[in-house]
Amino acid sequence: MDTIQNGEYFKGRGAQINTHNKFFKNKYVCEHIEGLDEAFLENSATQIIETHPKHIISESDSPDLRYLRSINPYQGCEHGCIYCYARNAHEYWGYSAGLDFERKIIVKRECATLLEEAFNHKNYVPAPIMLSGNTDCYQPLERKLRLTQSLLKVFVKYRHPVSIISKNNLILRDLDLLRQLAKDQLVQVAVTINSLNEELRQKMEPRTVTATGRLKVIRQLSEAGIPVMLMCAPIIPGLNSDEMPALIEQAAKHGATAASFTLVRLNGAISGLFKDWIYKAYPDRAEKVLHGIAACHGGKLNDSQFGRRMKGDGVLAESIHQLFKLAVTRFMGANQLTPLRTDRFTPKNGRQLDLF
Repeated sequence: MDTIQNGEYFKGRGAQINTHNKFFKNKYVCEHIEGLDEAFLENSATQIIETHPKHIISESDSPDLRYLRSINPYQGCEHGCIYCYARNAHEYWGYSAGLDFERKIIVKRECATLLEEAFNHKNYVPAPIMLSGNTDCYQPLERKLRLTQSLLKVFVKYRHPVSIISKNNLILRDLDLLRQLAKDQLVQVAVTINSLNEELRQKMEPRTVTATGRLKVIRQLSEAGIPVMLMCAPIIPGLNSDEMPALIEQAAKHGATAASFTLVRLNGAISGLFKDWIYKAYPDRAEKVLHGIAACHGGKLNDSQFGRRMKGDGVLAESIHQLFKLAVTRFMGANQLTPLRTDRFTPKNGRQLDLF
């Protein structure tokens, strides 16, 4: 299904359409709002879909990533961020990157057991693991299912390093576990904030915590002795790019000691979703925003080139990089997080590895 008819806007959802899954030969087209067509337009409640993987740790060789190991207890995300690059992964499961991504959430209930099995494998060598590399590990369903919490208990038990990225204040529920990890220099947290404009957040990230709420998360984590950084992601030219200095200043005031950013990239189905959204949410500036994004990605909205896809290039991208550097230097100085240690790792058989 490619369009929503009669200007209908789904409040509380980022995507306004279900884009065609590229793996399918056929697709639904909504020509009239009647009969069975209504089922495809329905803004239905979230569905939980269970999967049972054999392994839980994903490995990547991407030069764009800080950590090459990651765990995603959830696939799909109720936060509904319109720009989310993880939307494309939903197509591999047979769903759309659009509304399906926000309301059909795939969960891995055995994730903690699988992680423990990995740690106890005789050939396992510890290295920092990212929670999550794809969708937010503290998305709304985590309040009920506690999969991320179960993973953190395993990290504590085995004294294994973990890096967390989230935009949800639910992370504060697990503050005691994070404190235990921080004592051994085993945890870093990145809190994502890309705008202080509440109207923009509500449209772009409809089911997320406010920027004020996320700044409070930074403060509480910092006060608890947990290394925390600001992730300005994504920066969208003409939409939130001018907010970086204020974001970095506020994050620093609340205790963040480092910051990073990525430029928006509209890969795969995301370009169609984003274009549909920007024309509905901000019709007066849609063309300017789209041209700005393309200017940072070799003239295209859909950019998969390593290096450029997350940082961009060209005159506009360079001006954004300079703005970021100046703000970080002014408000954060060294821009550093306490490094993660791997020599604390203690598997079940009691061996301890010293990798320094």
